[in-house]
Amino acid sequence: MASLTKKRPRVIERILAKGHKNVKATHRTTLEVTKDKYLTPRGDCIIAISANKAASDLSESFKYYLKKPGSILVVVLRSGTLQDTVVARGSPNLLLSSPRSIVIRKSRYIDERTIAIEANKAAIDINRELIRKLKSREATLEILLMVFTI
Repeated sequence: MASLTKKRPRVIERILAKGHKNVKATHRTTLEVTKDKYLTPRGDCIIAISANKAASDLSESFKYYLKKPGSILVVVLRSGTLQDTVVARGSPNLLLSSPRSIVIRKSRYIDERTIAIEANKAAIDINRELIRKLKSREATLEILLMVFTI
């Protein structure tokens, strides 16, 4: 991926979400944050719930730049002093229409929840200290989404 050190993000989105006792974060190809208020043990790609935004809630300018050919999405996941970063690609084919969640994928698969593809990390790759913290209902997760264009 092209060097981002000399570029400024085109648009930044901030999402706030909460932890849950059933957070596992063991999925090998996806990472998800949902607006749902609950999480079953089957949701192994979900790292946080009760998010204040889903794919359809992202600003039109954010969606515009994310869908530009060659766009790069940098995702900063932060809870207190713990954080991790994910880098992925946008795509002109993104639908960005889910009212419930956002998904970042290592693959090129796109559905209405997908906000980025070809990511360098999935749920299982996220900092395990951060994931342990997100197993608490009291934990909050700040997600910064930054779009860069080439």
